[in-house]
Amino acid sequence: MINPKDKDLPAIDTEDRNASEHVKLSRRLFLGGSAALVGAAGVGFGSSMMPSVAHASTDAKHTVGPGELDEYYGFWSGGHQGEVRVLGLPSMRELMRIPVFNVDSATGWGITNESKAVLGQNAPLNGDCHHPHMSMTDGHYDSKYLFINDKANTRVARIRVDIMKTDKITTIPNCQAIHGLRVQKVPFTKYVFANAEFRMPHPNNGTNMDDIAGYYTMFNGLNAETMEVDWQIIVDGNLDNTDADYTGKYAFSTCYNSEGAVDLAGSMRNERDHLVIFNIERIEAAVKAGKFQTLGDSKVPVLDGRKGSELTRYVPVPKNPHGINTSPDGKYAVANGKLSPTVTVFQLDKFDALFADQIEPRDTVVAEVELGLGPLHTAFDGKGNAFTTLFIDSQICKWNIDNAIAAYKGEKVDYILQKLDVHYQPGHNHTSMGETRDADGQYLVSLQKFSKDRFLPCGPLHPENDQLIDISGDEMKLIHDGPAFAEPHDCIIVHRSKVKTRKLYDRKDPTFAMTVDMAKKDGVTLETDNKVIRDGNKVRVYMTSVAPAYGMNEFKVKQGDEVTVVITNLDQIEDVSHGFCVVNHGVQMEISPQQTASVTFMANDVGVHWYYCNWFCHALHMEMRGRMLVEKA
Repeated sequence: MINPKDKDLPAIDTEDRNASEHVKLSRRLFLGGSAALVGAAGVGFGSSMMPSVAHASTDAKHTVGPGELDEYYGFWSGGHQGEVRVLGLPSMRELMRIPVFNVDSATGWGITNESKAVLGQNAPLNGDCHHPHMSMTDGHYDSKYLFINDKANTRVARIRVDIMKTDKITTIPNCQAIHGLRVQKVPFTKYVFANAEFRMPHPNNGTNMDDIAGYYTMFNGLNAETMEVDWQIIVDGNLDNTDADYTGKYAFSTCYNSEGAVDLAGSMRNERDHLVIFNIERIEAAVKAGKFQTLGDSKVPVLDGRKGSELTRYVPVPKNPHGINTSPDGKYAVANGKLSPTVTVFQLDKFDALFADQIEPRDTVVAEVELGLGPLHTAFDGKGNAFTTLFIDSQICKWNIDNAIAAYKGEKVDYILQKLDVHYQPGHNHTSMGETRDADGQYLVSLQKFSKDRFLPCGPLHPENDQLIDISGDEMKLIHDGPAFAEPHDCIIVHRSKVKTRKLYDRKDPTFAMTVDMAKKDGVTLETDNKVIRDGNKVRVYMTSVAPAYGMNEFKVKQGDEVTVVITNLDQIEDVSHGFCVVNHGVQMEISPQQTASVTFMANDVGVHWYYCNWFCHALHMEMRGRMLVEKA
C-alpha cells in the first residue's frame, strides 16, 4: 500500500512496486519457514524469541553533525577493489581509501616509483582483500600497523596507520590463496597469522596433479616487523578463518574439507570437520632446533602439523566451520558452524591440558548450541554477550555465553536474547573495539552480501549493504544502511583515541628513502634544488612545489628519454597536497605536505607536453602548471 504521506513522491511503476512487495513477502515467508525448521531442530528459543523487525532508530546520540568528528574509525576491506576503506562511525561517512593491491590514479599508487617498489615491479595489480586487522600490545590496539590479505594473489600487506599508506607487501611462498588473517595479541604483535586456504600438490610443477591425497595447505607465521615468513605449518583440511588467544601461546583456525575432496559434494560429506590449534611456543622451539624442511626455492622453515603432530591439536566441530572469534575476556573462542545451526564454544584455558595430553580434544568444548541457519561469524560486546550472523536466516542473533554453557550442561535456561532482521545474508560482523580487551558494547556492523529492494536500483549488479546497529542497550537497534561496492568482506571498529596520524610527513620518512638516496648520488638537495640531471638517455628532473607553483615551470628532454620526475612538497600546512600529472602520458601522483614522490615514464613524442597540479591546492590552482619540451633525438 502507498502511504498517504508519500503522495508527492515521484510515481513508481506499478510492476516495480508489486515486485518489491512480493520480494518482501517472499522473504518473510522464507524466514518464517527457516525459523520453523531451526525450531524443529531443537534451537533453544525462549518464548519471547520472535525475530525483531529492523526499524531504524532516530536517536540523536548517533547523529554526527557538520563539523563534528566521529567517535570511531572503521577500517573496511575493499574486496575485489584491492583497497582498504576508512569510515567514520557512527556517521558511516567514507573518509579515505587506502590503495593496497590496486592502481589508484588519484594518489599515483601503482604509478609512482615508491609504490612500485612496495608492490614489486611485476606484481599483479588486482587483489581480493578480506580481513583487516590492527596490531596490538597486550591485547589493546596500538595504532602502529593495519594488516590486510590478498586472497587472489596469496599476499599480505602492511599499512602504516600514522600516514594511512601501504609500506610492505609479502607474497607467501608454497601456498595458494591467503584467506583467514589475524594478529598475535599478547605480549605484542610479533606474528601475523595467515591461513592459506587451498590444498595443492608439492612441488606444484605439473608432475603430481592427480595425487589428490597428497595435496595440503599451510598455516603461516609472518613476522610483523620484517614482513618475512618465519615459519609454515602443514595442516589437514582447507584452512578458513583464524584467531589467537590473550596469552600469546595459541592461535587456532577453522578447517573445512576434512575429506580432502576437490569437488563441492565431496567437501560436505563429513558431519564434523575441525578446529586446529597451534602451539606457538612449540613451533618456535622446533624451528630453533632445526626440525623443519624447506620446499623448492623458498628458505622458509616448513613443519608438519598434521594430525598426530606435537605442534597442533585437532578438535572435531560441525560442519564446514567458518568464523572463529575470541571473546574479549580471553576465556572463550567461538567457532561458527556454517552448514550446521550450531556454534561451538571452547574454553581457552583448557588448551594447556590438551597439549599435555591430560584431556581429549572435545573436552575443550564447553558449549555447542543452536542459534539458527547459517552461522558465520561472532562478535562480542564485552558484557558476556555474543552476536552471530545467520546467513540463511538474514539475522543477527544476540546470545549470552554463560547461559549457553549452562544450557549445554542441561540447565533449562534461555541463551538467545534477541534476533534482529538484517538485509540480507550477513557475512562478517564486528563490534566496536570487539576483538580487543577494550570491547565497549556500543556498536555492531553487519556486512550483508545482498541488498535487493533496499536501495534505488542501478542495474543487474547491486551494491552490498553495511548496516550499523546500536547494541548499547538491552535490545539491538538498526540505525544506518550503507550501500557499498564490491566487495567489503570484513571490517574492524577502532575508537578514535587509539588512532594517531601525522598531519605532515617527516622529512626522514622511510617511504621516500629510495628517492632520497637517488638524489644524494646526483648531488641534489631535495628541499632546495630545482635541476635536471642527464645520464645518457635517462633524465632525472628534481623540483620543489609550494602552492601555487612548481619550482620549475619547464624542462627539456629528448625523444626516447626515460624521464624520472621527483617532486618535494615544501608546504607546511596540513591539507595542502599537490599533484603532478603529465597530459597524455598516464602519469599522475599525489605529493602531500613535506612528502617527496617520484614517477618514471617515457618521453616518446616530440613537442610541448603540459604538466599540472591535479590536487586542488590554492585559489591559483589552475595556474600551477609547466611545460615538458620534448626535442627530437
